[in-house]
Amino acid sequence: MAFEGLSSRLQEITRKIRGKARITDSDLKEMLREVKLALLEADVNYKIVKEFIESIREKALGQDVLKSLTPGQQVVKIVKDELVELLGGTESKVNFTPNPPTIIMLVGLQGSGKTTTAGKLANLFRKQGKKPLLVACDVYRPAAIKQLQVVGKQLNIPVYANETSKDVVHIARQALSVAISKLNDVVILDTAGRLHIDEELMDELKRLKSNIKPHEILLVVDSMTGQDAVNVAEKFNDTVGIDGVVLTKLDGDTRGGAALSVKKVTGKPIKFAATGEKLSDIEVFHPDRMASRILGMGDILSVIEKAEESFDQEQAEKLEKQLRKREFDLDDYLTQIRQIKKMGSFSSLLKLIPGMNQLKDVKIDDKEFVRIEAIICSMTKEEKRDVRLLNGSRRQRIAKRKRNISTRNKQIHKII
Repeated sequence: MAFEGLSSRLQEITRKIRGKARITDSDLKEMLREVKLALLEADVNYKIVKEFIESIREKALGQDVLKSLTPGQQVVKIVKDELVELLGGTESKVNFTPNPPTIIMLVGLQGSGKTTTAGKLANLFRKQGKKPLLVACDVYRPAAIKQLQVVGKQLNIPVYANETSKDVVHIARQALSVAISKLNDVVILDTAGRLHIDEELMDELKRLKSNIKPHEILLVVDSMTGQDAVNVAEKFNDTVGIDGVVLTKLDGDTRGGAALSVKKVTGKPIKFAATGEKLSDIEVFHPDRMASRILGMGDILSVIEKAEESFDQEQAEKLEKQLRKREFDLDDYLTQIRQIKKMGSFSSLLKLIPGMNQLKDVKIDDKEFVRIEAIICSMTKEEKRDVRLLNGSRRQRIAKRKRNISTRNKQIHKII
């Protein structure tokens, strides 16, 4: 989970100081030392850590304590505010042109996740009412075009590819013509990457930029590479020029140093964060919400947004009527489980609820909900409506069907 190591350390530090009615110089010194160690362990750039700590020290010593807060709470607020500023301050949105199509060029090293990110962004923009077109501009990596076509097919989003040409500028121009004729208002260019930054890669990207004039150049970086991700961002920004950053594999990075360093080093905002393997697992990066998550304060706004995206309004109204009539059965329960699953894993949702991440002993296995689904799907309509019908023989039949469903699902996953 993103920031897990840093989050647990900072939460422990702020928990100790939050309830203090009086904070001495030694208390503040000890807290800042712990914060400094936590940030360095999270692979945050040393210079950034030094500036961060100094800023907290100045504000903690110089700021008047608010009457409604204890001194401890005030210091925690200062830490949060500085963390928000470090992460970018405010949300930075994609600048869609009033004269479509908006051209978004994705750049980055090989293996950073550009192709998958292209699909995720296209999916996200479509939910916002856009009509995206994916363009295969990686003409060097084997099967790169095929990979983008597979992603496009999964999402039912069109992909433009020219497998006979190696001229990426020509391909991009053709794609723009197609986008205009098909009324696609967003064009996402999936460019080639390298295992390392070299002159050939940068020359190609600069040619694309000067000829196509993209409205947004987004750098896709693998957050698990830590400080290397920050170095890559700095080099791409200096050579090509970027408008923002997309952090991938943030769900697997327990340290989070890249997210905390990249804005300060490059001056460019983090615009999106990929938080999982599914093509729906991408979200707009909100510095204030991320800071709240890191400090264990939860992120209720994100929970609400996920719920609004996942829940069907008609189903919700139907459920309300059934609950009022006391007609809630296992079919309704199954519908609710499936809608909640669309929001992500249960464990990740709990982390967004204030205070829930402090319950260390609570472990939720999402596979248990798959088991519950299999059990309910093995029942007859009458059994789902009235569980009092479940005698010994019926339970044996359900158990046997459930095993068959589980075996079939495993076979399907192997084929996939």
